[in-house]
Amino acid sequence: MNVIFDIGKVLIDFDFEGFARRILGDEEVSQNVIDAMWNSGDWNELDRGVLSDEEVLGRFIAHAPRYEREIRLVFSKIAQCPGKRESTIPIIQTLKGLGHGVYFLSNYFYFLLHSAPEALDFTEYMDGGIFSCTVKITKPDKRIYQLLCERYGLLPSECVFIDDTLKNVEAARSLGMRGIHYTGQDKDTLLKQILN
Repeated sequence: MNVIFDIGKVLIDFDFEGFARRILGDEEVSQNVIDAMWNSGDWNELDRGVLSDEEVLGRFIAHAPRYEREIRLVFSKIAQCPGKRESTIPIIQTLKGLGHGVYFLSNYFYFLLHSAPEALDFTEYMDGGIFSCTVKITKPDKRIYQLLCERYGLLPSECVFIDDTLKNVEAARSLGMRGIHYTGQDKDTLLKQILN
């Protein structure tokens, strides 16, 4: 069996809304910035890696021009957003110890990849994976799942895919993978679901 993990909110903490509120303090300002960045639909362009950071920032700012300074501030400090989880490496090691392949498939953007590499230290324990920005495709586009399978010689019928976003799980299922919707299960519960 091969186990494919999403990264943000599954293997690491990534609470962008809470992070933005901590940086900005003011609730009204924070909500406007969150809406302009996280809720606008343009975040996907960051993860797709086709536009430059400045081009995507321009799109964020266009949604809330009054908050340009705050949007730039939040983006400049984004390396503080990811948080490590103590359970991540033990889960990977347990699965590998049982003989399973372990991979990642994540919508992730270049700036975060390079500004917070320590948040991804668990990837060295894995058998491989794909960051969306490196292939210019984001989940739930089926091509990124197919690319992962082609790159590592995986059969979808032998894969379990875990993601916190249901539409990404459904895309994996449509390709023949077993899908698990991650909703905050603890380590033992998640392992049971994977191994079931």
